[in-house]
Amino acid sequence: MRSKATNLLENPDRLSLDRRTFVRLAAAVSAVSVFQSAPVSAAGSPFVSEVAPGVFVHQGIHALYAPENQGNISNMGFVVGTDAVAAIDTGGSAIMGQQFRDAIRSVTDRPVRYVINTHMHPDHIFGNAPFTGDNPEFVAHHKMARGLEARQDRYMTRNKQLLGDAAFEGIKIIMPTKGIDSKTSLDLGGRTIELEPQKTAHTDNDLVIRDTKTNTVFLGDLLFSGHVPTIDGSIRGWIGVLEALAKQPAERIVPGHGPASMAWPDAAVPLQTYLNQLATDVRKLIKDGKTIKDAMASAGQSEKSAWDLFDEYNARNASAAFAELEWE
Repeated sequence: MRSKATNLLENPDRLSLDRRTFVRLAAAVSAVSVFQSAPVSAAGSPFVSEVAPGVFVHQGIHALYAPENQGNISNMGFVVGTDAVAAIDTGGSAIMGQQFRDAIRSVTDRPVRYVINTHMHPDHIFGNAPFTGDNPEFVAHHKMARGLEARQDRYMTRNKQLLGDAAFEGIKIIMPTKGIDSKTSLDLGGRTIELEPQKTAHTDNDLVIRDTKTNTVFLGDLLFSGHVPTIDGSIRGWIGVLEALAKQPAERIVPGHGPASMAWPDAAVPLQTYLNQLATDVRKLIKDGKTIKDAMASAGQSEKSAWDLFDEYNARNASAAFAELEWE
């Protein structure tokens, strides 16, 4: 049955909405259309929802690292096979990682064979340590180890300051034991997940994971919804990767930040709009002889109403885009 929200989105002349409201309504419709065809809660675990048979997701909040949220600021998920489990991202602290592991144990007693990180950022890897007792393979893009080695001291120092001693307790950098440099399949028993490393986009070590049984795709931070994206790789690369991924069908996708699952490729549209607008603004500023400081102050500002945490990250995005695009 068609919802009133869907009808309104298809007839925007009937709406009078700012961009943030429209984007959030679109995300809600996307999430509802996905959830209508799948269970929405995991038996025994309020920490995760079942977005497709055997595929579970925890939805983080849109916030900066802080003691009160204990690093619960990104999505994480797991896929259950007949023999084993694959955990995908583990949250922003050991506390969150332990809660995530407990949620897995509340759903199944099958061993966690793989812990897969979609990329190197602390809010996706700082929950790895509680899984070491399971003796899994820690799987990531083949470039993640190098990037993590270069940044680990800064990540640990900075995030201890942000989280505080209590919420930071137990965090350790766990290096990958298996690097993915080409499309790779992992067998969980009765289902296969496919891992595909991407070209430099959000970072230089983004990994996409597809559950072939349900055609559910974990995009990590290649997709932000509601939370303004952060550029730590290449704006041109990210635009190109999204264009390529949009051509690959999926029953549902799981973003790194946003709803537990969304319809594809519609979910990518707000992010593509932001990145393209930021690139357009920066290119014009460069053409007009403006500076990186000018870009930080003005580029992308037309998108401000669409995104949470815009003021915290947009200037940095503009700076990164300027540094890249001035050499086109």
